[in-house]
Amino acid sequence: MRADHAPIRRREAAPQDTPEQQAAEHLRYIHDVMASSASFTAVPGWGMVAAGVVALPTAALAAAQSSPGWFLSVWLMGVLVSGTIGVATMLHKTKKSGLSLRSGPGRKYVRSLVPPMVAGLLLTAALWRTGSIDILPALWLLLYGAGTVTGGAYSVRAIPALGICHMALGTIAVLAPEAWGDFLLAAGFGGLHIGFGIVIARKHGG
Repeated sequence: MRADHAPIRRREAAPQDTPEQQAAEHLRYIHDVMASSASFTAVPGWGMVAAGVVALPTAALAAAQSSPGWFLSVWLMGVLVSGTIGVATMLHKTKKSGLSLRSGPGRKYVRSLVPPMVAGLLLTAALWRTGSIDILPALWLLLYGAGTVTGGAYSVRAIPALGICHMALGTIAVLAPEAWGDFLLAAGFGGLHIGFGIVIARKHGG
């Protein structure tokens, strides 16, 4: 007895994209490639200048403290104020320029910058517990410089240069007498931020 076979249905071919759809897809691909390879230009130059202005009196006030605890407290307060200024001015610049920290370059910039900063915070706490705060100027300058160099790989050219200068000052702090620490901190977080901030503001729209 012959078995019955169910009829075999032909699979319908997927409809081809229209030329307009293909062109739109190509444009989206090109846009994504360009966005991922672009530089993050929303680093706030004037915000850096303001942070540098805050750092100068912070360094002077910290240098006048006789207690290590007060020295660290003054600097932490200065970092809090400078960091708030930096974040606020960066958000303002990204909004003004139509950029986003969630974009490819912005996300890479933040991800590369943050880890050395977190490491610096944790090492500061560890050194404070052991009473070895004399090496904090070198630590801060080196780790901030390292974070700025790595983050600057996705930003404008002045940013990695700023990081290299901070690392150079940190190297000097490692080799120099302890009494130089406050001056080097003022030169790095104050002078370098002001100088590079002006350059970035003039060349990259604020």
